[in-house]
Amino acid sequence: MKAWAQRRRAFWQILLFSAGLLVLTVISAGSVYLVNKARDDSKWVIHTIEAENQINALLLEIRRAESSARAYLLTRGADFKADHDKAVAAIVPALDRLTHLIGDNPEQRKSIDKLSSAIETRLGQLAQEIDFIRQDQPDKATALVREFASTDATAAIAEIATGMLQEEERLFRLRTANSDRSQTLAASMTGIGSGLVVLLAMISIWLVRRSARARDEAENRLRDAYANLETVVDERTADLREANDEIQRFAYIVSHDLRSPLVNIMGFTSELEELGGDIFRRIGGLTHVAADGPPPASGEIVLEGADKQLSEDFCEALGFIKTSIAKMDRLISAILNLTREGRREFQPVKIDTGELIGAIVSTLAHQAAEAQAEIQVEPLPNLVSDRLALEQIFSNLIDNAIKYLKSGVPGEIRIRGRTKLGYAIFEISDNGRGIDPKDHQRIFDLFRRAGTQDKPGQGIGLAHVRALVRRLGGTMSVSSELNAGSTFTITLPIAWNMSNRNADR
Repeated sequence: MKAWAQRRRAFWQILLFSAGLLVLTVISAGSVYLVNKARDDSKWVIHTIEAENQINALLLEIRRAESSARAYLLTRGADFKADHDKAVAAIVPALDRLTHLIGDNPEQRKSIDKLSSAIETRLGQLAQEIDFIRQDQPDKATALVREFASTDATAAIAEIATGMLQEEERLFRLRTANSDRSQTLAASMTGIGSGLVVLLAMISIWLVRRSARARDEAENRLRDAYANLETVVDERTADLREANDEIQRFAYIVSHDLRSPLVNIMGFTSELEELGGDIFRRIGGLTHVAADGPPPASGEIVLEGADKQLSEDFCEALGFIKTSIAKMDRLISAILNLTREGRREFQPVKIDTGELIGAIVSTLAHQAAEAQAEIQVEPLPNLVSDRLALEQIFSNLIDNAIKYLKSGVPGEIRIRGRTKLGYAIFEISDNGRGIDPKDHQRIFDLFRRAGTQDKPGQGIGLAHVRALVRRLGGTMSVSSELNAGSTFTITLPIAWNMSNRNADR
């Protein structure tokens, strides 16, 4: 029932969070869209006002040009002539700006073409009037004014401009309505969204308070349930430590006791080998005497046929027994070494890692030379750790790197290190035969090996190395492919504390 209630509460929390996220997304997207639309509508309203102002400015310059021309005709004043020239010079730029402003409206483009033609005609008329006045022919200028008045170019300009102003006014009303509608929708969207957000916030507060109460109850239950957790953990840890010590003692006793029968087997095997030689020598002598031949020389065994085959089988069987005894002896020695190492307490000391690995490389220099291998040691971080454990770790890894190089290929072994977040990371890489990815875990198992078994070993080294790394508070991994070399990575704390692993043996 409690698990079901927790799942239901989690479901509603997820649903509420999703709804809030959806509402915020919709509100944000809608607000952005409506604000942009309102901005565009306002821009078009301003554009319309600018177009109307530009039409009025153009008409003002035309009236100014006409008025100054009439005043110049009546008074011959130079000021009026200058004012006329300024007005005429301003008409063309004003017309260009107006053409640019109304370029988005096809109807207005038609009107601007008509207006341009009418203005051009009117400016031509004014230029003729000014020329007659400049030539001191006022009568002709006056007559020309009366003649041009009958063409009514000024009225045509005013009519076209009035039509354009009416069109801009229509657009102004339409665009103003659109802008008002966009702003209203944006305000409505903001108000509705704010209301939904407030509602979701209230529901969230209610759920959070309910979850807080449930959490407090759960914490109280956990506090009650684990009031004696530390004591229980200490008891279990003590039990595990005692069991681990017992296992180590048992392994030591078993390995030590196995030595006695193994020594007896080795001794009796040697005696059996000597006895077998005497037996087959006697058989050879008897066979030769029965055949009336000369007696064999002292120590010489002359066998033929089935006796010879029996002697060979006997020697072969003894060879297998001796090989198995030697292997068993090595395994027992390895187990004893492991148990002794497991019982040893680590002692942290400050270690110059470069010097330590340099000494190991010097010790293995002869093996490296025989394998035509070059060992490169890059600058390494120093540690506070157990020296003997580090020597065993790096000696084993470097020895393996030399041992499993590819035959006939110059070996390249590189040892490098770096630090990260209080840990030292060491990498021992080589260009050797590599390890199949499916065997990456297998090589760390006790008494198990991977690949071709053409090198001496009991399958203990890497298992022992990983155990030492773990006792030092670190981790170990391998990256390798067949025929592509291997890289063993070891991560160790830079400053190892004696209490954090010795107590966990």
